[in-house]
This record gives sequence, C-alpha cells and structure tokens, in this order.
Amino acid sequence: MERMLAARLHVPSRTLRVEEVPRPQPGPGQVLVKVEAAGVCLSDVHLIGGMLSPLFLRSDTVTLGHEVSGTIAETGEGVTGRPVGGRVILHAGEERGGAVHTRGVDYDGGWAEYALSSADALTPLPDTIPFDQGAIIPDAVSTPWGAITATGDVRPAEAVGVWGVGGLGVHAVQLLRTVGACPIVAVDPRPTARERALAAGADLVLDSADPDLGGRVRAVTGGAGLAAAFDFAGVPAVREQALSVLAPRGRLVLVGLTDRPLSVADGNRFSYLQQQIRGHYGSDMPVALPQILRLIEGGRVDFSQSISDVLPLARAAEAVERLEKKEGDPVRLVLRP
Repeated sequence: MERMLAARLHVPSRTLRVEEVPRPQPGPGQVLVKVEAAGVCLSDVHLIGGMLSPLFLRSDTVTLGHEVSGTIAETGEGVTGRPVGGRVILHAGEERGGAVHTRGVDYDGGWAEYALSSADALTPLPDTIPFDQGAIIPDAVSTPWGAITATGDVRPAEAVGVWGVGGLGVHAVQLLRTVGACPIVAVDPRPTARERALAAGADLVLDSADPDLGGRVRAVTGGAGLAAAFDFAGVPAVREQALSVLAPRGRLVLVGLTDRPLSVADGNRFSYLQQQIRGHYGSDMPVALPQILRLIEGGRVDFSQSISDVLPLARAAEAVERLEKKEGDPVRLVLRP
C-alpha cells in the first residue's frame, strides 16, 4: 500500500504530528486529490488548543486542513465529469445525514499529500488563479462572503462595521466594497491590521480602545449608527462594543468563534430598537465558490496579497505557532506538500 505524509491531530491529547499514513483510495462517488496547497486557519489553532472539538469524528485522530486546492489524481466508481488532472478546490465541508461535517475536523482534511472528497464537494479552479490563492477561498473568503450576502443581508449604501481585520476580516472589507456597502468602518487594536483595512478599502479605521469610537461611528454614519456589524474576532468585548453602535433594526453577525457566553448589556434598548444577533458559520459552497471565482476572474477582488507565507507540510506545527502568536501579523499561511 502506498503511503503519504499527513499532519494528524490526536484529539484527546491535542498533539499534532506529521507522519506517514496509508494513501487513501477513492470509493464509489469519491475523488482523490493531489494536494497543491492548504491554508492554515485560526480555527485550526483553536482545534489544536482545545477551544473547539469535533462533533462527528469517528476516531480519536484526524488530518487537519479545510482550505484545500489541488489536482484530481484518481476517481472512484461512478464518478463522471471530474477528469484526472483537473484543477479543483475542495469544499470545506460536506452534508452527511442531514448535518454539515467539516473537512479537517469531522473527517480527514488536506494537510496531507492527498485528500479524499465526494465528487460533488469540489469546484473547478480556473487556470488563472494560483493554487495558494484558490486554497483559501473555501473559508477565508467564502465565509465572509456568506456572512455578508446571506446571513448579514447587506444592501448597497448600508453602513457596515468589521471588527477584527485578520484572515477573514480583511477579505470582508474587500467583499463589502464589492456589494456596495458605504461607509465601511474597520475596528482592530493592531496598527498593522488597521493599515491593511485601509488598503483593502475601508472608509474609516478605528482602534477598539478609542474612547470616542461611538462618536466617530455616529459621525461617519450621519448619527444613524451601523446597519450591520460583523464580529470576526470572536471576543465578548467586541460584541458588546458592536452592539453599542448599531442602528435601529441593525444586525450583529457573529462569525468569529468563541466558547465564551454571549450577553446583551441593555435588553430593553436592544428590544426597543428591534436589533438582531445572527450566528454565522461557513457558506453555501456550491453557490458561493462560483460567485467568488467570477469576481476574481473579473478583477473585482484580488487576494494575491493575502498569502503571507508558504511553508512545506513538514513545518505545519511552525505555521500553527506563527498564526497563534501572530508572528509577522499573517493574513493566511499556506502549507505545500
């Protein structure tokens, strides 16, 4: 049996190891993909650190990686329309038994030389888009896209705020400009992140510690407040701050993951203003990915600056540590087998 390298997490001990494992074989309806690039996400860091745990994993060990691009190496019985050699991006999850199972969490992902996928859980990647940029689309780009267009239901000329301008938030700023949000306010305590937000198209950037943050948001919105606010940080204090500057009927969209309690400081005000809090996770991949690919090919968005570094798969632990410690303030680190 052929073997391959894979970065595997032993969930009970939260131990990450790069080791040799059997190369998987595609079953009926499956495709084997030779991995060309795999993104490293903050949720991977949370999974390794213990803040997140798999819901549907059938064993105690899993190959990480839910942002994956590559080429089709082999197809299983009954698969058509997926030619060997075709460039693809793998969906970050698959629906099984009525529930979404996340790749690299609930089943083996793409921090490996090869990865399995259902034939209907991947999307062709145009030749014009490099593998490293294609790899990050299934989460770092499609998640904010889904949060903006579906959960947040952002309309043209609506005032919108983005809290946390990291791997997802910076893409949210670009995508908000694409859908016509105005003004776009970006909030982050890090100067480099605020500079990044301006470069991505934010109209106003603020330090979350600014004592006049509320006044500045009201000034830029003509006193109305924000129609929508997006929390990409997953921090309780961020959510409280975002709620404080929401407009009447404004909605707060929770994208960043946290295991901390969610609270509303003034329930009477929240109800009187008919505000909403909406949870968001992932995106409708078969819809979102083709849309995003068209926007990239049409020159509406450019994610070439989002790849902060590319490391070999053997250095997966180093990539995780760099992202956790924000060394160099990376947007996305990518592993290449």
